[in-house]
Amino acid sequence: MMAARGHAPAHEISRSRSRSLGLGMLAAAALALLCALQALAVLRMAPAFSPSLITLTLKPGQTIELGRAELAAPQADPRHLRLSRDGAGRWSVASAGGTQSLRIERETGETGGTGQAGERTRTGTLVLQPGARFQLGAARYTVEAAGDGLLRFGDGAHIWTYDGALLRRDGGALAACPQASAGQRLLGFWNRWTPAFIGFKRRLAFGGNLSCATTIGNADAAPGSAAIEFVDGVPTLFAASGAGRVPLLAWADGLPADLALRPQPLAGVTALGVGRTRLLAAIDGDTLRLQPVSRIALFSEMRAELPEGVHWQWAPRDPWLLPAAAPWAAAALACGLLAGLLSWRTAWRKQPALALRLGAGIALAIAGFALLLAVRGGQAPGVAPPLLLAWAALWYGLHLRRPNAVLACGVLLLAAGLLLQLELGTAAADTAWMRHFQKTAAATTLGLALTGLAGLYKARRPAAQAQVEWTLLALACCAVLALLVQVGWGSETGVFDLQPLEFAKLALTVLTAHCIALGLGVDDSRKGTLLRWLRLASPALLFIVLLAVALVQVDDYSPLILLLVWGAAMLLAWSLAARRRMTTAALALMAVGVVGAIALLRTANPDDIAHWNFYGERFLVWLDPAAHPHTGQQLLLGARAILQGGWFGADSVFGLAALGASAPDVLAIPAVQDDFAPSFFLNRHGLLAALALWTLQALFLCALLAAALRAWAGAAGARDFRHAWQGRFRCFVLCGGAAFVFGHFLLSWGTNLSFFPIMGQPMSFLSAGGSHLLFFIFPLLAFGAAGAHTSKES
Repeated sequence: MMAARGHAPAHEISRSRSRSLGLGMLAAAALALLCALQALAVLRMAPAFSPSLITLTLKPGQTIELGRAELAAPQADPRHLRLSRDGAGRWSVASAGGTQSLRIERETGETGGTGQAGERTRTGTLVLQPGARFQLGAARYTVEAAGDGLLRFGDGAHIWTYDGALLRRDGGALAACPQASAGQRLLGFWNRWTPAFIGFKRRLAFGGNLSCATTIGNADAAPGSAAIEFVDGVPTLFAASGAGRVPLLAWADGLPADLALRPQPLAGVTALGVGRTRLLAAIDGDTLRLQPVSRIALFSEMRAELPEGVHWQWAPRDPWLLPAAAPWAAAALACGLLAGLLSWRTAWRKQPALALRLGAGIALAIAGFALLLAVRGGQAPGVAPPLLLAWAALWYGLHLRRPNAVLACGVLLLAAGLLLQLELGTAAADTAWMRHFQKTAAATTLGLALTGLAGLYKARRPAAQAQVEWTLLALACCAVLALLVQVGWGSETGVFDLQPLEFAKLALTVLTAHCIALGLGVDDSRKGTLLRWLRLASPALLFIVLLAVALVQVDDYSPLILLLVWGAAMLLAWSLAARRRMTTAALALMAVGVVGAIALLRTANPDDIAHWNFYGERFLVWLDPAAHPHTGQQLLLGARAILQGGWFGADSVFGLAALGASAPDVLAIPAVQDDFAPSFFLNRHGLLAALALWTLQALFLCALLAAALRAWAGAAGARDFRHAWQGRFRCFVLCGGAAFVFGHFLLSWGTNLSFFPIMGQPMSFLSAGGSHLLFFIFPLLAFGAAGAHTSKES
């Protein structure tokens, strides 16, 4: 009778519960092991010391040069800045050699003396005013007018006019540069025919042999030897830095002087930036006090050779240091308790575990957000508080009462990524590397908390298709707007410390899934199938075009390769669902052809590839990195690290003996915390551990596809169109997410193992967290968990 009513037999229910319990126990054991390794890395972390205060005493008329060693600034020059006092006792600072500039923060009336906000400038800059003169090489320029968003100056032969977006010579706009991309030409065309206030800002550069676009040619200087841009509406001249720079002379008091070496007064200065080290500054008579607050060198003992007049006040590294945002922790705990108590008074009073989970999720979300703000604001805590928060979030996300394969594999991959970032932080000789772990821990805490809270929400009835479509439209519009902001004000690394591409991938995945779900719900036996599919897929195709154009605009082509991998995988999923065997066979042949093409490229002649416009330099480096010692350094160092790791790790015990130890050679790999994180993993833990990681990554992809198959089966057995469409939609969202994650795994491992040229794509879960985790991975985990729970309830 029970079988006839549609219920599963008792032995099948028992078997399912046994499998779930076994999965939960196995995942809990693996997570406990990873947490134990993280704790061991912290406990074995060697004692380290850094200067908490640098005191400098200087008499009037004296001058001193400081650099990397005296300021504990790892990326500063050996002689970076020159501090001076004139006869009246006034302090001034200047770049010592002009190879790197100094960042200067000054107090304004709105800051109240905190030094946390205010005017930010750097050495080597000059605000241009009418009558100002500057010289680069043999060319001398005189400013005729400056103001109202317009700068006009002459060089004796031409009159140049610049409004921040467009450069004109003798009244006529310049043509695009010959090497300009299609996107740069389009921006130039837009700026030529639109008012300056809606134009895309483009810096005016000096140097090179050709005047074009927003570049003024100067045969005596290399391209980019000087620049002009509007800063807060004021035209500002910038001198280039570097060892081979051509001096940019600017007139002051009737005499020319190298702008890069011009001193700046220290009156009102609240902070200095030296390399990537920020130092708070305060003057007290003959004493200048500098307090390092970011990227500080670490020392194994409290000893340093310092010049006369320079004194350090030492402080040990404190793993339990709390951030300035510590009150947020109390607020998070209070909000969590309040939410739990309120939920106890609702329908959840019969389910105390759910009420407790709601309160814990809210508390973790607030604490993770506070930690993210603290790291972003340069007030990061010690290593222990973020680690404890991350542990709480990992166990919260595992959800032992209702084990889910997608969440279980995802949580274990997150724990492995946290372990790697923690090892990088403990192996470094400065404080900045730990920031990657702290940011990843904050993102993990916030993301898993929100994922768990989303899993608690149960709609009374499925959302209407129209509501979902409006939501998808809003999501796509937000993604396009974020990409436009990146094009206008960002670069290939993102904008405002965020990467809009990750949000765009999520929008593209759900939009494409909706289009396919609608298309598969219509009978294909009617005529006009191709036109109907083109009409249904047009929103996704338009979004792909806009995304590709945005990527070309910011000169970031590697995501286009990722999009091709994703597109092929989604086409394969559609062909299998629609039973298009010819399409499936064609995709299989295409994959074989791509593998063969990559193998043929390995034997290609570098002279032929040198003329390519698409990643020609990267292919040359890939074919022969030894012939390119500078651009090929990343591949060479990564290959050396992998070779040192062998099968069992560099310490021959899978990295257990190296936990908490320094690794200066491996940390020298560029972007080792992001693109080349797998190289560090292979060096530290060996190839056998990497095989275990590959297995876990494959299980995660299989879990996503299994959840997609369950959603597809649910759609096939649905009795109405709405439930059938929702099942198909969930299925292809999971397929699209799995395709993107597979693309990241493939490109990252392929780059690190030299199967592919450097693609610049991070490895999901393993690389330093941020936008990729918050805007893509955690929504995907929420979809996977929700799909599994829905299937079980059905």
